[in-house]
Amino acid sequence: MKKFLLSLVFAPMVLFGQENLTYQQPPKEIMELVDVDLAPFSLITDNREFMVLVDRKAYKSIAELSETEMRLGGLRINPKTNIGSRTTFYTGLRVMDIRKGTTSAVSGLPENPRIANLSWSPDQKWMAFTHTTAEGNELWLLNIEKAQATQLTHAILNANMGNVINWFRDGKALLVKVLSAERQALINTQEAIPTGPTVSVNEGAKAQNRTYQDLLKNPVDEHNFEQLARSTLVKVDLEGQQTAFLPDALYGSVSFSPDGQYVMVTEVQKPFSYIVPYNRFPSESSVYSSEGVRIATVMQVPLTEELPKGFMATRTGRRDMAWRSDQPHTLVYAEALDGGNPEVEAEFRDEVFLLEAPFTGNGTSIFKTINRFSGITWANDQLAVAYDYWWNTRNAKVYFFNPSNPSQSPQVVFDRNYQDRYSDPGSFVTRTGPYAGFSVLALEKNKAYLIGDGYSEEGQFPFVHSLNINTLKTETIYRSSYTDKIESIRDYFVDEGKLLVRIESKNEYPNYYFRDLKKGKLEAITQFENPFARLAEVQKEVITYTRDDGLELSGTLYLPLDYQKGQQYPMILWAYPVEYKDKASAAQNTQNPNEFVYPFWGSPIYWVTRGYVVLDDAAFPIVGEGEDEPNDSFRPQLVANAKAAIDALDARGLIDRNKVAVGGHSYGAFMVANLLSHSNLFAAGIARSGAYNRTLTPFGFQSEERSYWDAPEVYYTMSPFMHADKMKTPLLLVHGETDNNSGTYPLQSERYFNALKGLGATVRLVMLPKESHGYSARESILHLLWEQDQWLEKYLKGN
Repeated sequence: MKKFLLSLVFAPMVLFGQENLTYQQPPKEIMELVDVDLAPFSLITDNREFMVLVDRKAYKSIAELSETEMRLGGLRINPKTNIGSRTTFYTGLRVMDIRKGTTSAVSGLPENPRIANLSWSPDQKWMAFTHTTAEGNELWLLNIEKAQATQLTHAILNANMGNVINWFRDGKALLVKVLSAERQALINTQEAIPTGPTVSVNEGAKAQNRTYQDLLKNPVDEHNFEQLARSTLVKVDLEGQQTAFLPDALYGSVSFSPDGQYVMVTEVQKPFSYIVPYNRFPSESSVYSSEGVRIATVMQVPLTEELPKGFMATRTGRRDMAWRSDQPHTLVYAEALDGGNPEVEAEFRDEVFLLEAPFTGNGTSIFKTINRFSGITWANDQLAVAYDYWWNTRNAKVYFFNPSNPSQSPQVVFDRNYQDRYSDPGSFVTRTGPYAGFSVLALEKNKAYLIGDGYSEEGQFPFVHSLNINTLKTETIYRSSYTDKIESIRDYFVDEGKLLVRIESKNEYPNYYFRDLKKGKLEAITQFENPFARLAEVQKEVITYTRDDGLELSGTLYLPLDYQKGQQYPMILWAYPVEYKDKASAAQNTQNPNEFVYPFWGSPIYWVTRGYVVLDDAAFPIVGEGEDEPNDSFRPQLVANAKAAIDALDARGLIDRNKVAVGGHSYGAFMVANLLSHSNLFAAGIARSGAYNRTLTPFGFQSEERSYWDAPEVYYTMSPFMHADKMKTPLLLVHGETDNNSGTYPLQSERYFNALKGLGATVRLVMLPKESHGYSARESILHLLWEQDQWLEKYLKGN
């Protein structure tokens, strides 16, 4: 008996329950890559004379994330400051005079600025923005040429519904949303005394919606949403003088016509819904004069809780209403010809209409699309470019058509599989048209122009092509020839024969240049320094390898900074599954070894500093050709992808195949849990913010449009939760406590952890306070990196 008691005393303690941890920090090698100053992002004027440099912090603080937040109708709002509670705020502005090569700090900015909602004036001489204080949002104005900021209003702006700043087309005033003077007090949900139960009713209609989060739940939520969304539209001139424009309403989008004579305003209306977010609430769009006089109601949208099944389903009636960019004040919109139901056979899916002033009656039909309409690039009265696509076949079409002659048959310019990146013809070049702030197709005589990424079997070589609009013949204007860098083409200035490009390499931070095609000159615009110099010498390579069924795969390989030839290292494989309808597209390689090595909070690259081989962005295609759906063979394809990657690196003698970890985020986390349950390839796994029980997302997920009742065996087979008893590999689960992504409720990780714990698996669950689907607080990110490092050290290195 004594021997038995002693064995109990000295036996290792098996820990269940919680650990009370404060926020931790990763090792020094990783910290050096986290605490860096990010380069600003850049906004360049159309005339290429000025560039605004927008300064930013790498992370928020946990204190910022802990500010008051209300989650209503799909929105997350700070009710004290009346702006999205997850808004990214910028910390400073600078103006570069490109002609002189000088950069000036903007004078007049508030102390500790929290800048958002940047908005160019039509002539780009000014930039408006909001500054958020503890009391709310102020309207500010930046004079670009003088690099001087001035405050136009006190903290009266309401940015809760977005689209808070819109310029009058003459550039002399702004139309802004301000707080309603009639706003009623918000109700504390926790303290409110219910007046009765919450009742939802359905009388036979099918409402097969995704599992949205942050929805309204009860009358108290309805009240609070209405108060926070309600605003008044006010005209503010450049001196700060305010004039009432439209009275209180729940204003959504606001857009001026190209000539500024009219403005289209959308109002969200009742009844609200408890099963869909606010963008599917009823709404009414009306056109007003520039003085605020109602002209006509142009679109009425009912509550959209019910749609036909399928990703290509849409509602009936007018949709996608917008201003035609080459005309002074003409509206364009689409209507479904198949009842919005993709299962209905139809020669044409959508019809496109023009609606002229005074915007009453029916529009004029100008075009019908074979697939679902997805947009127009306007050129002139005789030419426009239309786009459509169909998800089920991955088909996309591009058409030339004559908007003034609907009887003239449109011409199909491109008809292709949009997942086929090697055949991508690029995107049409546009320029500012006859109305400032509105772009049209760039034309020179009978030629349009296309900018493409230039992926091919030989590598990536971005290009500019000309396209003869009559013969559809293409010619190469420019093709990048770099083999040790990436030259991304951002714009082509046809009249000048110049390109705006961004050039980078694996150890050269991206910077902007003008490339003069006529003179053969390259002129630097920016000179941002590399904040990640420690990774400058990392050995990086895009590798290709073959799956058992012959499908060629790829991934970006990083070797440890202390790599010694002949030594075998533990390995981290990081991936995200992608569905394809054909093997040819799935086998294409769109990774470039010359891409700048840019670690971010979710990256595995940090661990090259800790003695690990990293295979990042490993290709994980899930292919279902013909009548077969990709997910019908999801699990075996996952395992085949992983095995091929490990086999390839093992064959090169780089890794110890018994010390391989797999990691992923969101759908990548779902992948991780499946791989650990159905293979013995890995020593550990890291799964962040995933969903593990697909019966909790019964009306589709990711690229699966079938419901649980259509394909119960697929939902069961793909759900790691259903196979928790097969888990034999240590798994680190991480989730943000306030995840707002459709389907990835925090409950998914909590229930999966409980199942694994109950079945005796080795598992650790880390719930990050205040974090959403992506993580943003510095404290959270440092702790995440610490958790991942501890897990890898323990289960791959045995430390």
